[in-house]
Amino acid sequence: MHRTFLVILAGILLAGCAPDTDRVLLGTLERDRIELVAESHEPIIEILVREGDRVTKGQVLARLDPSATDARLAQARAAVAQAEGLLAERVTGPRREEILAARARLAGAQARLEAADKEYQRVAELVDRRLLPQNDLDRQRAARDGALAERDAAREQLLALERGTRSEVLDQAQAALAAATAQLAELEISRGRLDLTAPRDGIVDALPYKLGDRPPRGAPVVVMLTDGAPYARVFVPEPVRAGVQPGTEATVRVDGTGRDWKGRVRYVSTDAAFTPYYALNERDRSRLSFLAEVELVEEEAAALPAGMPVEVEIAAGGAAQ
Repeated sequence: MHRTFLVILAGILLAGCAPDTDRVLLGTLERDRIELVAESHEPIIEILVREGDRVTKGQVLARLDPSATDARLAQARAAVAQAEGLLAERVTGPRREEILAARARLAGAQARLEAADKEYQRVAELVDRRLLPQNDLDRQRAARDGALAERDAAREQLLALERGTRSEVLDQAQAALAAATAQLAELEISRGRLDLTAPRDGIVDALPYKLGDRPPRGAPVVVMLTDGAPYARVFVPEPVRAGVQPGTEATVRVDGTGRDWKGRVRYVSTDAAFTPYYALNERDRSRLSFLAEVELVEEEAAALPAGMPVEVEIAAGGAAQ
């Protein structure tokens, strides 16, 4: 009886000392990835880095051919200049020379109308006396009507010049200039994006295309890994999900380092999924889990390579204070 009691007591003590396997998570060491994509379907004319190079924020990593964009830029600048000239003309109104020319055109049109009308009257009299056929009168009537229309158009043109620019015409000119300016600004932005620059310090991870390739729009031309400490990407089993929140402390063990690293949960997914194959053990195969990211908070962790297998033990106390 005494021996049985000792065996039970030893079992209880061993169970209390055993690690909580639900709080030991398997995963890999990762770094944030940044993809610099082609925003236009142009060939690559320069690749200025190699895979594994360390780069700094603002450094140009690759260039796409700007020839087509430069041609569109030239057209857009010409359109802006034309719209500016038209607006200036609308603002200042017609010049005196234009008004004088319009008056001369009206006087000429009026003289042609009077001559056509006199000729019409003469032909009409001859037709009445049966000295000319009716067709001649019809032709002269058409000539007189044409001269009348020409005179009326010249008069309207002169009146428009003398009244100056109407407000709606001025608004249209301003709108045309705004549209041309916006188009130019958009093309200038597109031109700048043909130079693929590093948005922050990091390491070149991949160059999917080679010099001369024409990547499709949206395809990654340069893939970067961010600088600084990596993070552990793990899956949290559903039974312990409630105790794992952003800020929860953790211990991270990276294969080959022979030491523990301090970690802190920075993200936990709200969407459950089945545990991936590389994080499975026999008990996990049918359980749901939640993707989590555990950042390594020590400066020395910045030198760790991505892709290493890790084991993360979540602290039982919850979030750090």
